[in-house]
Amino acid sequence: MKRKLPLILTAAMVLLTTACGKNAEQPAAGDDGALKGEIVLWHSFTQGARNDFMREAAQSFMDEHPGVKITIETFAWPEFYTKWTTGLLSGQVPDVSTALPNHVVEMMDADAILPLNDVIDHIGRDRFYEAPLKEGDLDGQNYSIPLYSHAQVMWYRKDLLEQANLQVPQTWDELYEAATKINNPPDVYGLSVPMGLGDMMATRFLNLYVRSAGDTLITEDGKANLTSKAAIDGINYWVKMYKAASPNGSVNFKVLDQATLYYQGKTAFDFNSGFQIGGVETNSPQLLDKIDAAPIPKVNAEDPAQGIETSNIPMVVWKNSKHPEIAKAFVESLYEKERYIKFLHSVPAGMLPAMKDIAEAPEFLNEPTIQKFSHAVKVISDAVDQGTAIGMEYKPTLQSGIITSQGIIEKMFQDVVLKNVPVEEAAQKAEKELNDLFQLAN
Repeated sequence: MKRKLPLILTAAMVLLTTACGKNAEQPAAGDDGALKGEIVLWHSFTQGARNDFMREAAQSFMDEHPGVKITIETFAWPEFYTKWTTGLLSGQVPDVSTALPNHVVEMMDADAILPLNDVIDHIGRDRFYEAPLKEGDLDGQNYSIPLYSHAQVMWYRKDLLEQANLQVPQTWDELYEAATKINNPPDVYGLSVPMGLGDMMATRFLNLYVRSAGDTLITEDGKANLTSKAAIDGINYWVKMYKAASPNGSVNFKVLDQATLYYQGKTAFDFNSGFQIGGVETNSPQLLDKIDAAPIPKVNAEDPAQGIETSNIPMVVWKNSKHPEIAKAFVESLYEKERYIKFLHSVPAGMLPAMKDIAEAPEFLNEPTIQKFSHAVKVISDAVDQGTAIGMEYKPTLQSGIITSQGIIEKMFQDVVLKNVPVEEAAQKAEKELNDLFQLAN
């Protein structure tokens, strides 16, 4: 589906801002200076310890501010995107929410969220890593505040490498050699290559290769880049890996299908963040001592390290909020040291701090899982510091959301694998489709 949404939302927000201007100016404090009012919080931590944390954080804030009521609604990420894009047209959006970096770009384009410079400066701008702040920056205004970070790295099974007398791969050729040597279906596959529609996993895998080669899927002038040498080499590499070491069904795999195979010990290699640890612990705790992480492979061992894919998950405050002061105060409360570390520890090693001083704090580091996987955490931390969201290597762009949401690269891979379309032909077609969408968005 061709995306005209940012243009529609921009027009709609002009009307909404005019209609709701009085509400946006209502004070959030009573005569005594205390915060008073009701806000709605949307977040996408739909289950587990993170969900519990957000409920506890909201309750704690309400206990500290008796005049405040916070209503929480949770939506999985795909549902959240639909909810806010449709809700924005009718004014049915929250006061404060989590977001994804690509969402933030569209929210900024639609003039839907408020700058948070005051919140960031009050917490301490110098405490935050610079790259996550840039993802929500427009003309010097920060429209999002990073809550946590994680990055894609290569996960591997130490025991399977040892049994095959192999070293941890440092290059893509070494990874192919190791994956094909270990591949022994149906007991274990070398590496699953996911290409399912309605997801972005094939885009992610292609981006890993292209970025390691020093190239990008979106050029500096905002064009799709699927026909460069690095991109064509990357497509050919993943098609070759799929045929040699991946389950046939992975042509339809989405993110959960992909991750579950590694969680269950069915793949020797995978690409993921520190969330991989919790998945293995839940599904196959006996394998916890047998997994570790390494940097994304390079084309050549002597190539310089490249920033690959980092995800910085932020909070935003919506322009349509009746009580932005309450929303901002709640956001700021999440960064109180003890509370913030408790949040990060709800998925230890999966969520890394967005603030430099917390990353070095003994209270954060002295957590059993973080200590146990200290090597993996360092690998991820190094990757976090270098990478960006897919397509945001040069700046935040609407194109980054399009390339990861429309399934065009996934369809390209399926055409090559299932219909035997030549790689160059499939890449040219996909590149044109993306550029057509990019032009509409702009």
